[in-house]
Order: sequence, then C-alpha cells, then structure tokens
Amino acid sequence: MNAPTTSQPGIARVARPPPSDSLRITRISTSVCNAEMRNWIFVRVETDRPGLYGWGEATLEWKTRGVSGAVDDLAPLIVGEDPRDIEQCVRILTKHGFWRLGVVGMSAVSGIEIALWDILGKDLGVPVWRLLGGRTRERVKVYTHLGLGDMRHVYETETAESLVERALAVIDKGYRAVKVVCIPYTHYHAVNRGVDAVAGMLAQLRKAVGPDIDIMIDFHGRPASVAAAMPFIEACAPARPLFVEEPVPPEDIAGHAAIAARSPVPIATGERLVGRREFEPMLRARAMHIAQPDICHTGGLAEARKIAAMAETAGVGIAPHNPLGPIAGVAALHFDIATPNFVIQEEMSGAVPWYGEVVQGPIRLVEGCWQIPQAPGLGVEVDQAVVARHPFAQEVLHARHAVLDDGTVVDW
Repeated sequence: MNAPTTSQPGIARVARPPPSDSLRITRISTSVCNAEMRNWIFVRVETDRPGLYGWGEATLEWKTRGVSGAVDDLAPLIVGEDPRDIEQCVRILTKHGFWRLGVVGMSAVSGIEIALWDILGKDLGVPVWRLLGGRTRERVKVYTHLGLGDMRHVYETETAESLVERALAVIDKGYRAVKVVCIPYTHYHAVNRGVDAVAGMLAQLRKAVGPDIDIMIDFHGRPASVAAAMPFIEACAPARPLFVEEPVPPEDIAGHAAIAARSPVPIATGERLVGRREFEPMLRARAMHIAQPDICHTGGLAEARKIAAMAETAGVGIAPHNPLGPIAGVAALHFDIATPNFVIQEEMSGAVPWYGEVVQGPIRLVEGCWQIPQAPGLGVEVDQAVVARHPFAQEVLHARHAVLDDGTVVDW
C-alpha cells in the first residue's frame, strides 16, 4: 500500500515576510515496504529547494494504514512551514489538530520530525548527531535478536538447544550482545514448570556464550502481576543479564516500581510509552533502571532527547527500542552518538534477507559496534525500486499465539 501523498497548502496563518534564506515544506508523503512481520513506513518531506528533501520512518506494527493515514491528515498543518524550525513544526502537529495523539498519531509525527532533522543536516552540511549536541562516544554498542531478527526465531525459540544454536550464530556475525524472548505466555501466576524451563535455558545459554557476551531477556509484558514476574526474574538472575525488559504491562507503574526495588537484575522498560509525559511518572517512581524510548513512536529525535535528559537526572540509562526498519536504525545511531547516558542499541538488520537493499545508509558494524557517520543529515537514501518490489501486505499476526491452554487471551 502506498498512502496518498499530500501537497495542499498549510492552514491559514498571519502573513509574515519570508527570510532571505527562505525554505518551505511543499509535500509530505509515505512509502510502505512490507518486511513480513512489519510494514516499514518511510516518510519523505520535500521542500521548495530543488533536490533538498528528508527521510524519516514511522513504522508501527499492525497499524500501517492508521499511521499512513495520520501522516496524510497531519501534513497540511505544516506544508508551507520552514522545515528547519523543527520544534515549531512539532508544536503545530501536536497542538493544532486539537485531539491529543496516541501512539498512531505520534508515530506519524515521529516520522515527519526525523525527516526534518535530515533536511536540516543536509542544509547545513553536517550529520544529524552534530545538531543534537555532538559526539559523546567513539562507537555505539548494539545488540540484535535470535535469527538476526527473523521473527520466527525471535518468538518461536522454545528449547535450550535452539536458543544456544541461534545465539552462537548471532555472535559469529560479530555481535557482542543478544536479546532473547523465552518467557512463556503468563497470566497472574508463574507456573513452576515454566520458571524451571527458563532457568535451565538461560543457564545453558550463559555457559555457551561465556561471561563477556551481554544477554538481555524480553518479558514482553507477559506476566500480568508482580507475583507472576518475580519468579521469572529470579530464574534469570544467575545468567547475569544486562537487563530484563518490560516484566509487567507498561501501564503498571506501581508494579514496575515494586519490581525495580526488589529485582536482583536491572529492569528496562519504555518501548510502549509515548512522550516524556508518560516517562515522567515512571522515572519519578524509580520504576526502571534503563529507559527504552522508541524514537519512531515517542515523538522523534527531539522528544527522545528530552526523555534522555530526564532519565539522566534520575540516574537512569537509555537503551532505545528499535526492531524497525533501516531509517529507524540510522536515526537511532545519530541519537546514540549524542546521548551521554546511552547504554546499548537494539537493531534487527536481519529481519528480512534484503534488509540492506532498501536504504543506502551509513551504518557499519565493527566488533559489535556501529561506527560514527560523517555524511550530512541522516546520510540515507531510499531505493524506491526495491520498495516497489515489496508493497504493503498484511503483517504476520503472531500475537494470535498468545492464548493459554484454557483459552485465556494474554499479553503477547
């Protein structure tokens, strides 16, 4: 599916004389590329300067048509604005539509906002990370998932033997950190057999990879209560994970705070929180040790920077969520370079075999770390011919597996 493009003028405003270096947004459009588990949503913002445009990403699982439509709905608000006034454009997008935006609307805003940073960097001839405050590190540590992001391996690895085999394959590709999803679908209590299975799988994984490889365990919010989550966290502890992620559903602030106070391992959460106003009560409650904003959902690069500053004040590290497409990865790279409390970056460059063909970009993996890019803007270009070969399709509805033996629907 290619969403309709938007090129109509912006809403009427008080007339003002254009500056001498006038630059205006003329068109905002989306391109959708199906990557099996997800449809990647690429956002293109064009200007009245020939050849100057920006790329962003607004991918949101199972909400492709909603996000693409939201981009079209929001675009008229800023067509005619200066794309370099990023903060002002975002204020218009979030305030002049009257209705507050949830994750669908804010993903659309995020994709547009990232593209504006790309334009600003190109206009000034500097990489986006320079605009975000400059370099705070010499390289960016990353991790990926089993199967290098192949969804079948991520969510369907259920034995210790397959867990070890797939983790070692990731390490053989040069990664020094791996995330696993091995917590069974759970309700309000932890079944002993499931807890024992998790403990055994992680013990074998740690033995196989050795002490120097970081392991992260994604709970996916599957336990519905603190009582259900804690036995699994205690089972994970001997494997010495870098963190366990989203041990209870994201809206449970009190539950996260109780777990963070008792947990023998660091607690990470935040991928399903939208904007700094949803992070603030979690940080105030000390309900996490590592925050995981998703740049493509939470409002874009500037909003993620504000969240990072709040987290740093609370003594919390940042590990951005990003199981998305290649532009999202590049945006995260620029963010990570300039963010002092950054810990580690998620990526899924193996989600589909042709991942590297869609976007020409600056990401280069060396010894488990991304290197520092120097090209202006984000440094990306989308190959529209490759996108056209993978048009919109219904994503794999993997969440249908999240049903207990008795028919109870639980968190995926």
